[in-house]
Amino acid sequence: MPFSSSAVPDAGRSVPTLPPGPWRDRDFRRLWLGQTASQLGEHASLVVLPLFAVLTLDAGAGQLGALRAVGQAPILMLSLFVGAWVDRWRTRTMMVLADAGRAVALGAAAVAGLLGLLGLPVLLVVAFVVGALSVFFDVAYQASLVRMVTRDQLVRGNSALEGSRSAAQIGGPALGGALVSLLSATVAVALSAVFFALSFLSIRRIGHRDPIPARTEKQPLRIWKQIHDGLRFVVSDSSLRTVCLASAAFQFSFAAVMTVYLLHLPRDLHLSGTAVGLALAATGPGALLGSLLAARLPNRFGHGAVLVSAAALGDGVFLLVPALGGAPAVTVPALIAVNFVFGTFSQLVNVTVMAIRQTVTPDGMQGRVAATINFVGMGLTPLGSLLGGFLAEVWGTRTSLLVTAVGMLLSPVLMALSPLSRLGRTLPAPSETADQSA
Repeated sequence: MPFSSSAVPDAGRSVPTLPPGPWRDRDFRRLWLGQTASQLGEHASLVVLPLFAVLTLDAGAGQLGALRAVGQAPILMLSLFVGAWVDRWRTRTMMVLADAGRAVALGAAAVAGLLGLLGLPVLLVVAFVVGALSVFFDVAYQASLVRMVTRDQLVRGNSALEGSRSAAQIGGPALGGALVSLLSATVAVALSAVFFALSFLSIRRIGHRDPIPARTEKQPLRIWKQIHDGLRFVVSDSSLRTVCLASAAFQFSFAAVMTVYLLHLPRDLHLSGTAVGLALAATGPGALLGSLLAARLPNRFGHGAVLVSAAALGDGVFLLVPALGGAPAVTVPALIAVNFVFGTFSQLVNVTVMAIRQTVTPDGMQGRVAATINFVGMGLTPLGSLLGGFLAEVWGTRTSLLVTAVGMLLSPVLMALSPLSRLGRTLPAPSETADQSA
């Protein structure tokens, strides 16, 4: 994680210190293992469910868009509430319950598949439940490391966690696509459930009990007031405000792109589930490279310059996809290259943005700020998925890919025109007023 070499002062709370290199700590290792298994299950299921709908149920563009939208709707519905709850609960408890729930939901889907009942209605229910529990896990996960390590260890801690997520991005899509193509969707769904179960077993063994932020007379007890404070803090900070707007523009367009993309590859380019999974898996090694670059480039060239240029390169590469065609021997390597470039620069953006968010946010508001950014940034993804399905039906996949890929470029434009682009090598510390209101 790109981070200033000087530690940011802890916001008045006692955080347990760890030995040099947090990956040596037993609890951190359990978090790392659990997060890796959880991400592997999530990335596999994100490919398995849509491919099952397209290849087995012969779902149309509108139905696929609806399936993706249902899975993304909980982000809009729950993020703000979950953020407030995370700031009042232990993150370990939330992650354990979320993984247990996702394992049960996908396990039930696998049983439905064995009984021949895994139709589109069941997929819609499963997608919604898994999406809702993913909101709980993701928000809690983003706040967990801040409570486990000192701020000067966030660089190494986030680098290790992001590396594991990159590994999941490599294995998840490829494994999910191969299982759907070679075995069955039921086996693929069941394997995703197993990964969540492994994550549950690992995270529940974490001995560290992260402290729940102490309640003071000034701290609101009502959840709506807590949500309001989180929203107000994000809006008042120019960096976080821009992150929200740019993330919303990107996620809306990217959701539309991926809906069309998952139709275009198997139907218009005639690629198998294995080929689709292989192409998507190229994002993983690219993300691994992006994580390595994120540890160096912002401290050398400045966070703002790296953020804007990486977003422009990563988003712009999707403009090449509509031009691809021909034999799979040519198309698949080209798609792998596109996804590798996208993975590299999008990961560079992701870890840089996380560094900015974690640095300017006091400990007591980490959950609410993460949830607010998720709410604004990801909340429009259901509409983007529906738009992608609609455009694919009306204009066809090639034209729709071009239009939605152009829309992704709005994100780097917003960042370039904002104070975010002028952030230098050192990031500001949390404001005292924000810390007191937390």
